[in-house]
Amino acid sequence: MSQNSDNKRLLIGQINGLFGVQGWVKVFSYAHPRKNILTYKPWHVKIDNEWTTIDVLNGRVQAKTIVANIKGVNDREQAREYIGLDVYIETSQLPKLAKGQYYWNQLIGLKVINTNDVILGEVSSMVATGSNDVMVVKGKKEHWVPYIEPFLIKVNIDSQEIHVDWDENF
Repeated sequence: MSQNSDNKRLLIGQINGLFGVQGWVKVFSYAHPRKNILTYKPWHVKIDNEWTTIDVLNGRVQAKTIVANIKGVNDREQAREYIGLDVYIETSQLPKLAKGQYYWNQLIGLKVINTNDVILGEVSSMVATGSNDVMVVKGKKEHWVPYIEPFLIKVNIDSQEIHVDWDENF
């Protein structure tokens, strides 16, 4: 999931195209797996700087994309108005994770400190590399720290800190 959030809302995708003639839209999903975006209802979008709730009546994986049928949208011209809108969900819709597991958006902005008590910076984003996730830490310089042991020592959401075994010069 993408880490851009708006208070208690979490950016989870973007409507990026039209599908068919009956008003379905294509959706780029940040959820993992991608099709999980369809399990979150309702969706929230910002139109003219105002939050609006949209109901998804139906959706599915179609080739390499996700397609959805939005309630009240019955043709391509109506659907065209939704292209480019970011799709958000309420963070309360996310499933609870096991102790010690975190959503990426919970890690963004946390201070990263190494074993020598040097503050490397703050987590600015997360990257999925295939083999493991990586924290992009921005401070005096940028560090790409693998989000796995033995590099990851401890995450403390309460103190807003992540402790890592990472050299400040690397």
